[in-house]
Amino acid sequence: MALPIEDYALIGDRGTAALVGRDGSIDWLCLPRFDSPACFAALLGTEEHGRWLLAPADEVVATRRRYVDGTALLETTFTTADGEVVLLDVMPTGDGRADVVRRLTCTRGTVRIRHDWVVRTDYGRVRPWVSREHADGDEVVVAVAGPDKFVLRGPHLPHGRHGHHTEEFDLAAGEEATFSMTWVRSWRDVPVPLCFDGRIDATTDRQRAWSERAPEDVPHADLVRRSLLTLLLMTHAETGGIVAAPTTSLPEDFGGERNWDYRFCWLRDAALTLESLLGAGYAEEALEWRGWLLRAVAGDPADLQIMYTVDGGRQLPEREVPHLPGYAGSRPVRIGNGAVSQRQNDVLGEVMIALDLARAAGLDETHNSWALQRALVDELADRWDEPDNGLWEIRGPQRHFTHSRVMVWVAFDRAVAAVEQHGLDGPVERWRDLRDRVREEILDKGFDEERGTFTQHYDTTAVDASLLTIPLVGFLPGDDPRVLGTIEAVLADLDSDGLLLRYRTETGVDGLSGDEHPFLACSFWLVSALAAAGRRDEATALMDRLCGLANDVGLLSEEYDAVHGRMAGNFPQAFSHLALVQAALALR
Repeated sequence: MALPIEDYALIGDRGTAALVGRDGSIDWLCLPRFDSPACFAALLGTEEHGRWLLAPADEVVATRRRYVDGTALLETTFTTADGEVVLLDVMPTGDGRADVVRRLTCTRGTVRIRHDWVVRTDYGRVRPWVSREHADGDEVVVAVAGPDKFVLRGPHLPHGRHGHHTEEFDLAAGEEATFSMTWVRSWRDVPVPLCFDGRIDATTDRQRAWSERAPEDVPHADLVRRSLLTLLLMTHAETGGIVAAPTTSLPEDFGGERNWDYRFCWLRDAALTLESLLGAGYAEEALEWRGWLLRAVAGDPADLQIMYTVDGGRQLPEREVPHLPGYAGSRPVRIGNGAVSQRQNDVLGEVMIALDLARAAGLDETHNSWALQRALVDELADRWDEPDNGLWEIRGPQRHFTHSRVMVWVAFDRAVAAVEQHGLDGPVERWRDLRDRVREEILDKGFDEERGTFTQHYDTTAVDASLLTIPLVGFLPGDDPRVLGTIEAVLADLDSDGLLLRYRTETGVDGLSGDEHPFLACSFWLVSALAAAGRRDEATALMDRLCGLANDVGLLSEEYDAVHGRMAGNFPQAFSHLALVQAALALR
């Protein structure tokens, strides 16, 4: 079985990403892109579905992990009875290639190393044809299946046996062994080998220079820096698309059906990521993402989707992968995401917030960029009062979700601000009138006077953690009695061992079976809401606890099982990390 989710770490080249286990096994990797089929899929099955293990063959008595300061280069130190070895994992950036480099360095004694390379294409389904060849004066192992070719280089190449390529060798103090795997199209020649030292140094310098710009005057500054770098790794360098997570089908409910593919670009998640980056001083990233947005949503505004592929494509149909048993037996394993066809009225509000912040940061609007925003707002103006599936992608009946209505208000509010504060053109009188109408409706239908709280949707008295964003987007002040009442109601109804659930699944609102664990972004929203309400001590205490839930290398999943002390859901999760950054900025 795969390791606990928190025992994985992320490496990436801003084209795709891999999960490396504490045991030295790469159990998840999609090449060449985040949403490509996986070639290592042991995360959702067994080693027979693909993995790459480099680790001591003998018993490991201690394991330590860290990222090289300011980078996503991962160091894992294994201690055995006979010695110590350090494994460096890196995916070089900036050269347009798709390589994974793994360097072993023995620092003490002698360590026997086990090398197990198991490549399977199409999410672990296809066993490739593997051969040994000579290229550029070196012997290499080449695996080919369909459109994919994988080239393994190194000093101790494994030998094939029963579909595995396995080898054991000794590494003595002072000795080093560097391996690389390169992906290319199957019809292309074996690529030339990397200059390992040069590519590792260049990647280190590039990532360190970027992360050194992270703010220092915030609580948990080291974890904020790690979160920002993690968000960068989930941003495709060429297209500017930002994925919600690099994984699919890590369960929200262990053994249940709440397993989703997050390797796509949600407009909401990407806009919120951009908001965090802008708040932390990374303004130039806004230009890249705006370019992706313009390309992705080009066309009729009525055809706006809530998510797109990394390159802006619109086709990501959901299907099940029956040959994978799923993480901890959680089935089905899903590829694609059926929520792509949903209506989620909150999305444009988040997009308009991000673009409003970009304007405030000095990013000039082009004719096309403002024309797009104006067209989308005008489309919303014609359909603003329709029910939707909400930000949690409810698969039950559509509702008038209060959070969605608030974000509709936000979309009109930021459009009005674009005209009034930045001199852009648009039907500001209409937008202003609609903004006021939406506000009146929310206060009338989305607020429970008897209990003194906003509600999840207009037809319920239940609450939803998304209501905590009401003061964060400027709909009401943080100390407004209606906001304070909502905070108390959310704490009373959604607390689970000191963390917040998104909503109560037993209401049946989401149309799914099973339960789920506290959603980490919601608890970070609570930090921000408490700070806005002037309850700084409570906010700080909660922030400290939440940051303590990150794993040993500073990564967070989507949800957290506080009862059993384990992570749940896709990992690492952009929503969790961006909300951490926003909470830290709120406390600053």
